[in-house]
Amino acid sequence: MNPVKINCVRQAFDQLFPSAKFEFVGKDVDSGVSDQPMSDHETYTGARNRALFLRNSEGDGHFWIGIEGGIEEFNESMHAYAWMVVLNRHIEGEARTATFQLPPRIVELIKQGVELGEADDQVFKRTNSKKKDGAVGILTHGVIDRMKYYHHAMVLALIPFLNKDLF
Repeated sequence: MNPVKINCVRQAFDQLFPSAKFEFVGKDVDSGVSDQPMSDHETYTGARNRALFLRNSEGDGHFWIGIEGGIEEFNESMHAYAWMVVLNRHIEGEARTATFQLPPRIVELIKQGVELGEADDQVFKRTNSKKKDGAVGILTHGVIDRMKYYHHAMVLALIPFLNKDLF
């Protein structure tokens, strides 16, 4: 139901399939993983679970998409990223965003069990930042907002649908 995620998907589909008409419907779907995934595998699994649940329960669509943000400790720091999984009845596409390092105050809160979006709100005195520019937008001072951040990965996840003969 996150408007950033819906708009990112809409923008990627509009760019890659300009002559097609799509309706985009956001659904609140359980990921089947922790509220704050803490590994690459768990984050990917959350995105895939969302897409599979939608495909299995919303049979009228042509594409089903799961997006999941996650965190992983790497080289004594903590990095954030997201996975995109796109399914239709015959093809699957997937891609991951770039990663970025989180500041120590955010990391401390996450280690206490706080989700990244809530940690951003606490540290930066914001409200509902994950439905706006997100951590990436805050930390880059608006140069890369959450929609731009997700956009490239969503385009990359659609590669198999643009090149059906290769997949």
